[in-house]
Amino acid sequence: MEENNILSKNNIKSIIIHCSDTPNDQQITAIDIHKMHLAFGWDGIGYHKIIRRDGLIENGRPEYWIGAHVKGKNKETLGVCLIGKNNFTKNQFVSLEEVIVDWKQKYNISQILGHRDIVKTNKTCPNFSVYQWCIKRGLF
Repeated sequence: MEENNILSKNNIKSIIIHCSDTPNDQQITAIDIHKMHLAFGWDGIGYHKIIRRDGLIENGRPEYWIGAHVKGKNKETLGVCLIGKNNFTKNQFVSLEEVIVDWKQKYNISQILGHRDIVKTNKTCPNFSVYQWCIKRGLF
């Protein structure tokens, strides 16, 4: 790995929440996304964490490696992806909160955004209001 691919802990400003935009009943894993992203010509999975339908948290790209999940913002963000499109499970939301709390403590992050909220895009990912969800969970 080249040194310019290293994500500096001091540069991390935001957590970005994504969804895989796959059918809600499809059991996609981090390996499946890794293969998909390789097929795009990327250096493998672009997200740092994957949260499966049952709430299992899988590692994706190492946290010290710049992600490939938000064009133009990867050098300052960590990305987590919920498997599914728009009907996430209670277990997924419990795990998402666990990831966010861990990252907030580890990296002193205060900003949590959905992919659709960080850059001008036609994407609706993660298909729910991250802001409203975070307010209800007391994550700000």
